[in-house]
Amino acid sequence: MEELLQWTVTLLASILELILIVFLYFTYQSRKRLRRENRAMRKEREVIFEFVNQIGEVFADADEINMETLLKRILFFSTKTGKAASGAIYLFNSDRSRLFARAVSGIFPPLYDADAVKTEHLLAKSQHLETLVKERAVATGEGLIGSAAAVGSGIIIEDAELDARVPTYSDAFLRIRTLLIVPMRFGNQVLGVLALVNRTDQTAYTPGDLTLLQAMADQACVPIHYAGLRAALERKKQLDRDIHAAQQIQASLLPQNIPHPEGVQLSAFNLPAYDIGGDYYDFIQIDEDHLGIAIADVSGKGIGGAMMMAVCQGILRTRAQQEQSPASMLSELNRVLSDNLAEDMFITMLYMVLNTKTRELKFARAGHERPLLCHGAGGHREPRPLDAPGIAIGLADPDVFDSVIQDVSIQLEPNDAIIVYTDGITEALNEEGEEWGLENFTQLIKDAPPTGPEPLLNNIRTALNRYVGAQQQYDDMTLLALRVH
Repeated sequence: MEELLQWTVTLLASILELILIVFLYFTYQSRKRLRRENRAMRKEREVIFEFVNQIGEVFADADEINMETLLKRILFFSTKTGKAASGAIYLFNSDRSRLFARAVSGIFPPLYDADAVKTEHLLAKSQHLETLVKERAVATGEGLIGSAAAVGSGIIIEDAELDARVPTYSDAFLRIRTLLIVPMRFGNQVLGVLALVNRTDQTAYTPGDLTLLQAMADQACVPIHYAGLRAALERKKQLDRDIHAAQQIQASLLPQNIPHPEGVQLSAFNLPAYDIGGDYYDFIQIDEDHLGIAIADVSGKGIGGAMMMAVCQGILRTRAQQEQSPASMLSELNRVLSDNLAEDMFITMLYMVLNTKTRELKFARAGHERPLLCHGAGGHREPRPLDAPGIAIGLADPDVFDSVIQDVSIQLEPNDAIIVYTDGITEALNEEGEEWGLENFTQLIKDAPPTGPEPLLNNIRTALNRYVGAQQQYDDMTLLALRVH
C-alpha cells in the first residue's frame, strides 16, 4: 500500500513537473512571439517614421519640389519597404474620371490588356514598358487599379496565378506572382493608387504588408495633396498673369481717346463682367468728313470673345477707308469671320458712318440692339428706336446674310442724339433677379437734361449701379452716345 501511495505521489509530481515545463515552454514561446511581434511593430513604426522623414525632407523646400520628384521618392521607399520587384503610383486626372501612372519603378507589368503587350518590343527597348504603362489611362472601377480607387480599400493577392483578375504573361520577366494594391487617401478622398508587384524574396504578401503599405500610402498623401495645391496655385498665378496681359491688350484695342470732330460730341464707356469681356466699340476716322462708329457684342466671353473682338477691329480699321457703306462692311466681316467662328459663337454689331458736315447718318445692324434717336439731345422727346434688317455675324452663310442686311440713312438735326448699347445694359439684374429693362433705360434718357452725351452717360451709369447694387454683373455693359450741333 505504501509503495502504491509512493508511486502515486511520484507520478503526480512528475505530471506537475511536466505541466510546469509545458507551461514554462509555452510562456517562453509566447514571450518570444510577443518580442518578435514587438520588434516587427517597432520596425514598422521606424519604417513609417523614416518614410515620413524622408518625404518631409523632399517636401520641405516648397519652392523647388515638384510632383514628379515627390512621387518618385514615395515609390522608392514603398518598394524598398515592401521588398517589391516593381511598383507604380497612379493619380487621378483633374476631373477625377481617369487614373494615370505618374511614377513607375522596376519592370512593372501592365495590369490590363495583357494580349496587347508585345514582348518583343519590350525586350528591344526597356523604356517601352514604362511608356506603355504611363500612357494607358485607367477608368474608375476598371480592373484592380480602378477597383481600389473606386472602393477605397486595399487589395492583397497572395497567389496571383490563381486569381482570374490578374493578367497572365508567358514571359518570366512579366509574370505576376503576388500583388499588393492600396488606395492613396487624404481624408475622405482617394487621390490615387499605389501598387507593388512580386516580393524580391519570392514569398507572398501578407495582411501585415497590406496594413503597412496602407499606412505609408496615407501618410504620403499629405505632401501629395499640398504639392498638388501648390502646383494648382502656380498654374493659377500663371493664368492670372496671362489674363492680366490679355486685359491690357484688350484695353489697348478700345479707343484710348474719344475723338472730337467739329460739330459732334461723343462719349462712351465699357464695363466688362469678367476680367476679359466680349463687348467692343470703336471710332474710326474714315476721311475728313466721315466718322465710322462701331459697337459689337461677341456671344463668347473670355479669351475667345477677346480674340474675335481684335479680329473685328483689324478688319474694320483696314477696310473703313475703302468701304463707306455700313451694310457692305458688315457683309465683309461676315464673309471673313463666319467660317472661323465656333459653332456656339456669333457677333451682333451695329456699324454707323456719320457725315460730320451734312449730319447724315448711315447705319446697318447685324442683329444688334436698335440705336435710339433722341431729338433735342434726349431731353425733350421720347427716344425712338431705329430699325434696320440684318442677321448676327456667324449665323448665316454670306449669300443669306447679304440678302438681308441693308443700309438705313437718316438726317440728324441740330442737338439730335444717337444712343447705342449692348444688351448687358438693359438686361442688368438687381439683387431680386429683376432686369433693369428697356423701359427704365429709355425713361432715364427721356428725363435727362439736354447737357450732352458725357453727363447723360454718367447719369445712366450711376442709375444702373444703384439699381444693380451688390448683384454680381453677369454680362458686359457698353454704352455709346453722340450728339450733333
